[in-house]
Amino acid sequence: MKTLVLIICTGLLLLSQSTWAKMAIANMNYDNAWESYTTSLQNAEPKQQFPYQACFDKSAKKHDLPVTLLLALARGESDFNPTIRSSANAYGVMQIVWPATAQDLGIYSLKELKKPCVNIDAGARYIKTQIDRFDGSIHLALAAYNYGPSRIARTRENIPEGANWYSGYIYQHLQYVLGTNQKPNQSPPPLNYSDEGKLRITTFNQPYRVQAFIAAIQQRAPRVRLDAFDNGMGRYHVMLLYGSRRELKASKKALQKAGFNMGLLK
Repeated sequence: MKTLVLIICTGLLLLSQSTWAKMAIANMNYDNAWESYTTSLQNAEPKQQFPYQACFDKSAKKHDLPVTLLLALARGESDFNPTIRSSANAYGVMQIVWPATAQDLGIYSLKELKKPCVNIDAGARYIKTQIDRFDGSIHLALAAYNYGPSRIARTRENIPEGANWYSGYIYQHLQYVLGTNQKPNQSPPPLNYSDEGKLRITTFNQPYRVQAFIAAIQQRAPRVRLDAFDNGMGRYHVMLLYGSRRELKASKKALQKAGFNMGLLK
């Protein structure tokens, strides 16, 4: 019997990259999704205590931003890792590009930029600037945060495909922060995010493959909690989430039963 990984990868080869990318971002109108969030959920509290929570709370209040938006950005950009550096020379929790963006934000020392709370506030200022620039549209602001404001038109038409994907990527991390991605038959995540375990189960070099893989796995093993993370180096990790050793053991068993080759985790 072929493993699930082989079946999925074979299927992916039958479709072009652009076809899968369009399928991956067609699941939801993220412009509308972010507008709905702004209308009804921007004042919601995060369901967990996250790293550097006091810094996020302070910057959210200072720049009049929803703290859940900043947390979603940080989770998607770095998973709260203050030491991470991307291939684009972006640093820290909010992945601020050095030196151009950092200096535009008044930060002239790389050592200073690497400080978590400084980096978080810089990210908050930058996304706030983009939200104001695009007349309150979080969708376009996120596209600009990722692609650069000069590459995003002030209208919602002809947004680059990758920028649209990024908006959806952060929106998916927002669902985790809000706790709205939780399925009834899944174990709840721990109250303290630092207690959330992660096990990388596979890596792809294209985001559309990650989304297809997760969708296929969760069809066969709905109790397993999976998430996708961009590592900033052109690689996209599929992570198995678990709040306890018991959940990890149960998830591994469910993956194996679904046809996933557990030998790949060794």
